[in-house]
Amino acid sequence: MTSNSPSTGSQFLSLHLLETLVAVLPVRDENGAPKSIVYGGTERHMITSQARRRAERMHSRDRANAGRGALAGRATGVRTREWALLTARALTSEHGWETDEAVRTARAVIEATGLKFGDPAKKTVANLTRVLLFAPADAGTRIAAHINEQAETVRAWTEVYLAAQTAAAGKKKGPRKNTGQEEPEEAAAADAKLPTMPAETRAAVLTALAPRDAIDIALYGRFLAGIADSPNVDGAVQSSHAFTVHEAEQVDDFYAAADDAKLDRKKNALDFLDSADDAGAGMTGYQSLITGTFYRHAVLDRLQLRRNLQAAGMTEQEAEEASVAAEAEFVTSFVEAFPEAKKNSTASTGSLPALVLAFEGERPYNYAAAFQAPIDESPVDKNGEGPAGPAAVKRLLKHHAFVSRRRPDITSGRVLTYDPQIDELLGTLKDIGATTVTGAEELTA
Repeated sequence: MTSNSPSTGSQFLSLHLLETLVAVLPVRDENGAPKSIVYGGTERHMITSQARRRAERMHSRDRANAGRGALAGRATGVRTREWALLTARALTSEHGWETDEAVRTARAVIEATGLKFGDPAKKTVANLTRVLLFAPADAGTRIAAHINEQAETVRAWTEVYLAAQTAAAGKKKGPRKNTGQEEPEEAAAADAKLPTMPAETRAAVLTALAPRDAIDIALYGRFLAGIADSPNVDGAVQSSHAFTVHEAEQVDDFYAAADDAKLDRKKNALDFLDSADDAGAGMTGYQSLITGTFYRHAVLDRLQLRRNLQAAGMTEQEAEEASVAAEAEFVTSFVEAFPEAKKNSTASTGSLPALVLAFEGERPYNYAAAFQAPIDESPVDKNGEGPAGPAAVKRLLKHHAFVSRRRPDITSGRVLTYDPQIDELLGTLKDIGATTVTGAEELTA
């Protein structure tokens, strides 16, 4: 084995999944409506890859932090705008700093590294970075430890830095030349000649924010334009948007919410006039819900995963071991994780896939074309295909068998179902290009 070739088979692991969802709303657009696309000439419901990827990432992270799964005990990342606040919290709780000084210092140190913060005049965003930063979960703790260790030097630099910022803002604030418009304080500070942060502190912040051994950063990648010398990571996971294999079906569900206090008064009213005053619902409204069988697809680039981990500082052997564990956990989260929107009112997170197809190859393979023509759910004896779930399984496996006969690099096909009807169906199909397994852990080589 060399660092340029994974030891667990072909470079790419392709995953394909069919799941049937009933009366759910896992993602919404800016108007609160279900997201959709037009494909094959018909509108389809869509669940974005971003929603699925976050659900998968959080599922893996929570399991690892709880000591469960293949990544138990391994480092993971956190994506947030609150790194200055997390650093300040560590300074106060672990090193005894006063809160205001801790926040000022943490923000100054992170800002001077290259990240931009919100408008200082707006308290809600003043100490938040403008962009979400995906970094190892202990980054704030590590930055705080360095600040405290170099407290004298960092405090002195922070005083000069903040004073220079204030002076620049005061000097620049006022009408712009030739426009009469006032110069924003934030823009003025950006133009100022601010003192350079101590090299040792900058290096400590960059090291803390670097991907290091955070497995989920290696899997899903990150892009950080604000700090030129902080490495970006090309993710090893490629994900597609999920879409219904048939035409979109949507219902606008009217709801009425009861006001408990008002109903209690009505129950104890002394006459019908008092009771009439408390008639009616406390609140009414509509919510859109979707139902359907969805196809989704993801690919794991095993070579990219190993490269990412080695670039983060792991040895070849460490990267190999971590990659095998990361692959197992990624497949589990792909099968089990679900976006949590409306989970309490729809129980959507309890869904399990009707079918998962996994195979290896020398390139990714997307089988969305199998569903370009929408499934006609009318009865078979009326020239339809019947219920979308079984019909989609037949189409997907027929498509896979056809492609795999023409692409010799496709190997190790495996299928998993949690639906007894689909399990029976698999037994009747002659050629599915795969073998059946009974657990998600068996989907990887």
